[in-house]
Amino acid sequence: MRRLIIILLLLLPAIPRAGAQYYYKIAPPQALYLPCDTTSLFIIGDVMMHSKQLEHDQEYFLRHIEPHMQKASFCIANLEFSLGGPPYTGYPAFSTPDDYPEYIARCGADIFLLANNHVLDRGTAGLKRTIRVYDKLSDSLGIRYTGIGDEPLIIRRRGLSIGLVNFTYGTNIGPDAASPDVLRMKRRDVKKAIDDARKAGADYVVALPHWGNEYVLTHSANQEDWARWLVDQGCCAVVGSHPHVVQDSTHIKGVPVIYSMGNAVSNMSAENTRLELAVTLRFVRDQCTGKSHMLEPELDFMWCTLPDRLTESYATIMVDEWLGRRDEWLMPSDYDNMIATLSRVKAATGIQ
Repeated sequence: MRRLIIILLLLLPAIPRAGAQYYYKIAPPQALYLPCDTTSLFIIGDVMMHSKQLEHDQEYFLRHIEPHMQKASFCIANLEFSLGGPPYTGYPAFSTPDDYPEYIARCGADIFLLANNHVLDRGTAGLKRTIRVYDKLSDSLGIRYTGIGDEPLIIRRRGLSIGLVNFTYGTNIGPDAASPDVLRMKRRDVKKAIDDARKAGADYVVALPHWGNEYVLTHSANQEDWARWLVDQGCCAVVGSHPHVVQDSTHIKGVPVIYSMGNAVSNMSAENTRLELAVTLRFVRDQCTGKSHMLEPELDFMWCTLPDRLTESYATIMVDEWLGRRDEWLMPSDYDNMIATLSRVKAATGIQ
């Protein structure tokens, strides 16, 4: 009986009383998702300035893709022209007004790729002048450029470092002894750039080659050979330019290879040259563990409209954003051209 009374006394505080409140300490809920940082690269192809483009308002050129350029952590564009000063000229020897790259930067481009076949179109003096203009833009707008010299560009964000290695198969005008170095498609030099990126602490290295056969929707044997070599050197992605059309994409040992993005904005009108790709690479870093990984690239088709088709000037648009809006075209037949080209290129490249 005494033992029963003791037990009841021990249990008594747990019996609710009128007006009493009882609080129970429970374990805090576990987060369903670990906190992560995402770094995104939005990459577009050949930004050009043909003679006809000089006659139109450049403020229209990238207006429709500007939100995508600005949303990314870094926007990368291949600037395929020289800033050699007046007289301003288009193809075959480009010399573009200095305010054009400034406009591109204002639209959201952070990084300019300079290793391409047109960068020496005004010779050594033109290339030196081009670099001086970009250095001023670096000071005023914070842009950076790469492809000159064998040093990789390292970009950093929230504890993640990415090396960018941009190189070209060649230039239309050869360099002389006084010319700044353009990183060319020589394995010794490209390997040094990749290795230097690793030594500088890059978690990932993205290869950005200017290569391939123009106007051909499928990659060449030389491109594939180089892509396999770049993968073996440890590059996490290969994103190419130069052919002026979209080419097929693939994976090599699990590494994405986008052989050609095509143009970004130009006056080209030959078959397939107005359809292009924007490539988005995303890198996710776990804040708790510090570990990171790259997501599967996103490929988005774009279309460069010529003057008086959609607007009064040139305008690059995201195809998905304009599907079903044929009646908004100044020239609806250009919408039909876009849809036909999209179908044709998808069939040839396998990109969906």
